[in-house]
Amino acid sequence: MSDEMPKAPLSEREESILRALVDEYIREGAPIGSRTLSKHSGIALSAASIRNVMGDLEELGLLRAPHTSAGRVPTEQAYRVFIDHMVQYQPLEDASVDAIRQHLSAEFNREQLISRASEYVSNITHMAGMVFAPRRSEETLRQIEFVPLSDQRALVILVTNDHDVQNRVVSLDREYTQDELGKAARFITAKFGGLTLREVRNQLRDALEGLRDDMDAQMEHMITVAGQVLAEPDSDASPDYAVAGQTNLMGAQAISDVERLRSLFDTFNNQRDMYHLFERCMGAEGVRVFIGAESGHDVLDQYSLVSAPCEVDGEVLGVLGVIGPTRMAYDRVVPVVDVTSKILGAALNSKR
Repeated sequence: MSDEMPKAPLSEREESILRALVDEYIREGAPIGSRTLSKHSGIALSAASIRNVMGDLEELGLLRAPHTSAGRVPTEQAYRVFIDHMVQYQPLEDASVDAIRQHLSAEFNREQLISRASEYVSNITHMAGMVFAPRRSEETLRQIEFVPLSDQRALVILVTNDHDVQNRVVSLDREYTQDELGKAARFITAKFGGLTLREVRNQLRDALEGLRDDMDAQMEHMITVAGQVLAEPDSDASPDYAVAGQTNLMGAQAISDVERLRSLFDTFNNQRDMYHLFERCMGAEGVRVFIGAESGHDVLDQYSLVSAPCEVDGEVLGVLGVIGPTRMAYDRVVPVVDVTSKILGAALNSKR
């Protein structure tokens, strides 16, 4: 049995049987036999004739027999043929599109949009939903505010590029009053407002040295805190990446290896790993479907990734994706990813 794609086009009979078998397998999740397909309304062939065609498809590397079952299941090559040439996608109804727009409306900030988008596609597809939206390196600081919290902590509210709002909670060396924090915020905004975050990081380091003699202990500490807040985000805890619905994959019939599932969850939690996965999607046009090994990650060899760039006027602001078993309902999932990525792209653009 060959591992390559069929070198010649399938016959009409082969196409109809392959399409019916993949459709049936996606619905049932169990090996499909010739008798099952003989009852399919679109196939006017006997079980014996279907069995012969299935044998030919197996020789082409499009079907395989799991264990000693009399039925057949599609291979990754079969899913590729099915997705590229056979799927009839179901466009979303207007009400569904309106629901997505409402869920990702302009009232939410950037971090909320990323989180809500991953949760939405997870809930609607019952799979793992992910969004990766790296921040632009030249974000400009507009304003910073500190709000005192309990237990010697403060909420830092950072406004960049006029619209983008980021929130951080930082630990302090003592309790500070609102007046003390307000004084520090006004100093930082006045001195560093209008600079890129990279410039602010550099100048904060210089300020601690050049202004140390003229700075009281409180101001020195707050600038130190600001430097921590404005530091490069940790790769595994950045708000630029969100994943939701990982546990949905635990119910997939295709998953029987607990160690494989644990490795997948570890990958979800490591933004650096996910970046390498999504960087292939950043320059893609429209929806891309990676089946099993096509993703380039061994941990996904029993899964499919459906992804689409969040693009506005030719600029890619991020990637939205869904990971699920290879036997997912592509006709439903692909339109959801496509529409949601476009709406999320427009919403992210409004926050810049």
